[in-house]
Order: sequence, then structure tokens, then C-alpha cells
Amino acid sequence: MFRGKTEPGPRAYASWAQALPRRRSTHLLRGGFALFAAAADFAAIAICAYLAHLALNGASFSLPPGTYARLGLLTATFFVSVAAIRGDYGVMKYLTFDRLLQRAIIPWAVAILCTLMLLVSRRPLSNANTLALFILFAGGFIAVNAVRLLITIHTRARARQGGVAAHRIFLLGHEKEIEAFTKRFEPWIYGVHIVAAAVLRGSDSLEEDLTLARASARMLKPDDVFILIPWDDKASIDAAVQAFLHVPTSIHLGPERVLDRFTDARVTKIGPVSSLNIVRDPLNLPERIAKRTFDVVLSALGLFLLSPLFCMIALAIKLDSRGPVIFRQRRYGFNQQPFRIYKFRSMSTLEDSADLTLVKKGDARVTRVGDFIRRHNIDELPQLFNVLLGDMSLVGPRPHALVIDQMFERRIALYARRHNMKPGITGWAQINGYRGGMSDDRMRARVEHDLFYIDNWSMWLDIEILWLTLTSKRGYTNAF
Repeated sequence: MFRGKTEPGPRAYASWAQALPRRRSTHLLRGGFALFAAAADFAAIAICAYLAHLALNGASFSLPPGTYARLGLLTATFFVSVAAIRGDYGVMKYLTFDRLLQRAIIPWAVAILCTLMLLVSRRPLSNANTLALFILFAGGFIAVNAVRLLITIHTRARARQGGVAAHRIFLLGHEKEIEAFTKRFEPWIYGVHIVAAAVLRGSDSLEEDLTLARASARMLKPDDVFILIPWDDKASIDAAVQAFLHVPTSIHLGPERVLDRFTDARVTKIGPVSSLNIVRDPLNLPERIAKRTFDVVLSALGLFLLSPLFCMIALAIKLDSRGPVIFRQRRYGFNQQPFRIYKFRSMSTLEDSADLTLVKKGDARVTRVGDFIRRHNIDELPQLFNVLLGDMSLVGPRPHALVIDQMFERRIALYARRHNMKPGITGWAQINGYRGGMSDDRMRARVEHDLFYIDNWSMWLDIEILWLTLTSKRGYTNAF
């Protein structure tokens, strides 16, 4: 039995007679889009060069006549060539805003370097010409990303209406699995067109269903076939794979329910052993080195620049109440190893035991200076020493008091995964407003944001979180 998808929606199926859409040349569509996207980048750079010529014409630092045109054409050629080699003009790249800016950085750097090498080989650059080149190259980079943003917005809008068919797939499986697949992934949003869904009626008619499905797949010529059969039904999976091995298409084993928890699962190979890697190492060696270098440089710089503020806060704390300036408390760090976290003392007590009382809004233990530094996150600044010592990172899951860790480890699944990365002074959960609050729902949301950060770490994400920590009001939510 077959059901063909005629419009977006998990239940948008017609009879098999209607499930034979007109053949679309997906390869031509992808190629046409790639040409359009590449031409848009080329035109953006060329137009920017022309506008720079008009704007800077007559200025003391303007380049000689005709140079802007040559620079624009050279830069556009190098940029588009590198971007094409990297596969940046695929339709799928324009269906998401993820890494939109980052995708342009390497091609743009290569284009500028190659253009400057050709330019310098002909004549030396003066300081005035250097300023003109900077304006031209900065404007070109902005223009390219603006054009890509507009194309992405338009492409996503078309995809949500089912108007983009960059990929054609054929579904095979039981009706429940097919409907669950379409409802969960809504593939048409990402330019994926379901040409047909072959429903398996049961084990008694399996051979007949597979024969008909294979014949139909030959006729429809999809780019990929997804076998949506529960993994414990090994006999049916083997039969389906064997049937479709004779069809010239890519075959995929559909996601099992266990993968709902592990969205980044992928097949890997270690030596001769192939396996399904459901959880990756949070950071590989080069990533750990990059993150640690970033932490050391910025924390050392921060301590140097903020040393006058540290002295002022220390004096204010001493004058306001009795007790030490620095408060130390045990927290769990990487791999659940305990360490002592440093903070400016903001309370009249120094609790560090399993029965400590959590701070509440209007807590009488908070001093006058403590109230100010807590509301502005200044009490967290001594954690820069923790970063230098290697116990913490600038960005990561915020460390909780031991009593909180012990409480929620038993109540929230995967809570302990927060310790698979060094804790941070700030984090993805904090800048999204999930700081403070001990309800199960708020803590669960906080953990989800922490796990998202662990599974999607990048240096750009760290920079974004640090910037939002300084500029976004959400980072100060529930700061008391």
C-alpha cells in the first residue's frame, strides 16, 4: 500500500494513484540554486566595489581609477571559488541560520589574501591605499552576509510552504513509524520532498510489499530511501535492505526511539570496528587546547584590568561587615571532581556544608555591599583565579553547591552530564534567563541548556555567550 505526500503536514497523504508527482530533476534544482547563490555573492562583492569607488572618489586615500573594478572582480572570483569548493552553495546551507557568518570567514580571508598578494606584486601599498582597501573589504564582507541572510530568509519561507524540493526521499515502513517520522522531522521545512511512503502491512505480506515498493522506487528515482522499521525487527530490516540494494539510491536505516535523547548520534569507525556513537567526547584535544588558551589569556587580562576594582570591592566588604573578603565553597568540577570556588563574600555567614540554606530574595544574611555585588554579578569575579588554576572555564555549565547537585542528580535524567565539561563563570543557561530558582521545571530547563552547550560547543559560541553576559539583561535574571 502506498501513500504519497501532496502537501506539508504529517497526515497529508493521498492515494497511491495520486502519489506519482511529476518528476523533478533534483540535481538540476540543486545546481540551479548553487549557480544563483554563487552569482548573488559575486554580484554583492562587485556592486560593493563600485559603490566604494563612488563613495571614495576624490578622497585623499582613494585608490586609482579602475582599481576598484579589478579588486572587486578578483575578490569575488576568489571568494566564490573557495566557497564553491567548500560546498557552501548547497540548498541545505540556506535553510538554516546556523553558522551563517562563520561560513563566509574562511573564503573571505583567502580571497583578501590572494587579492592583496596580486596587488602588492604590482605596486607597494601606501597608508592611504591601505585605508581604502580596508573600507572596500569590510564593506564587501558585510554585503555578502547581508545577501546570504536575505536568500536564507526567502528559502526558509519557501521551504515552510513546501515550495523547496532540494532532496527527494522515499519512506518505507509501518504506518505508525512513517507518521511519527514526518511529524517529528517535518522534512519539507528543510527542502526535503517525500515522493512516496510505502506502508508495510505485516510479516505475512512482507515479500509482496517489498517487491512493489522496490518497483515503485525504481520508477520514482528518489535520492534516498529511509527504512522506518523498529530496530528489534531484524528480519524485516534485513529483507528491506536486501530488496533495495538493487535500486541505485542511498539507503538509510531510520532513527530508533533511543536516538530521541541523542540527536547528534553518528556512525563511527575505530579500526575495523563500526559503531553508533551516541555521545561524543565533549572536546577533542585541539578544542581543549584552544579553549584553555582562550581561558588563560582572557582571565589573566581580566585580572590585570580589574585589579583596581578588586581592591575597591575588598575595601568595601571589610568596611561593611566582619569576615574575610573572599568566600570559598566546595563545588563539583570536571568529571565531578570537587574544588574550592572563589567569590567575594556577600553574606554574613560562610556556609559550606550539606545542610546549608540556599539564598532567597530578601535574605537577611546578605550584607549591604553583598546585595549590590550580587545584583551586578560582581561577586563572581574572583572565579577568574579558578579559571587560571584550571578548575573552571570562562564559559561552561554554572557550578552548583554540592547540596543542589546531590538533590537534582536523583530527580533529573542526565543531570550529571553537566560535569562532562569544566564549569564556567557564565553559561548558555544563564544568558537565556535560567539562573536561580530551584523548581524542577526551571532546573530541568537549565540542564537542557547546559547539555545543548556541551553538545554544540564552538569558540564562536563561547564568544557569543561572553558578549551576551556583558550586554544582555537576561544574564542578570534572579541575581539576588
